[in-house]
Amino acid sequence: MKTEQSKFKAVMFDLDGTLLDTLTDIADSVNVVLARFDFPTHSLPAYRYFVGDGQKTLVRRILPAEHRDEVTVSKCCEAITNEYHRRWPDNTRVYDGIPELLTAIDELGLGKVILSNKPHGFTRGMVERLLPNWSFDVVQGLAGSMRPKPDPTSAMKIAARLNIAPMDFLYLGDTSTDMQTATAAGMYAVGALWGFRTADELLTSGAKALAKEPGDVLAILRQKAGRNGNVD
Repeated sequence: MKTEQSKFKAVMFDLDGTLLDTLTDIADSVNVVLARFDFPTHSLPAYRYFVGDGQKTLVRRILPAEHRDEVTVSKCCEAITNEYHRRWPDNTRVYDGIPELLTAIDELGLGKVILSNKPHGFTRGMVERLLPNWSFDVVQGLAGSMRPKPDPTSAMKIAARLNIAPMDFLYLGDTSTDMQTATAAGMYAVGALWGFRTADELLTSGAKALAKEPGDVLAILRQKAGRNGNVD
């Protein structure tokens, strides 16, 4: 039997809005903290545009402009971390179609990597609890002196660690941050439309293809590429 092949050697995934629907638990955790400090809370849809660039950026976005000093930001970050630690298992779930996609990627013999701007401890904990049936070559959240996406440094370091050229990665994410990261790293950027942002944002930010559902990603993986790198 002939084994299916892909032009890619690995897939790099974002986590929030790509593999996992985390929005409700993030919004609930942050709103509890905002209310505690007598700041205005926000609607669930608003959080689609607050998340994606790391916790400190999230906090600066949700605070009133006159309260974005470092002391207040740090205090809120600590409180949100504690609240989220308790709340994140309440509603966070794997998107429909992701289990089938991960299994199909394994059958194609491709590598699997997760790179998130979520703190590393949360990233690993969620993957271990919600995606226990699949192994990943790397699971990396934001830690230490790491630069958050869209800086491509972490994506490129992961590629080097796996000895896979960046151009051989399909990068799947749901925000402009992800598309910019993929483009800067030299990876093939695919926008996940089931996530937190719009098709226009993804295309404007460098997406080379859009996926309406996880099964569309598998179709892209199975397509052949021309010499110009575009999927035919």
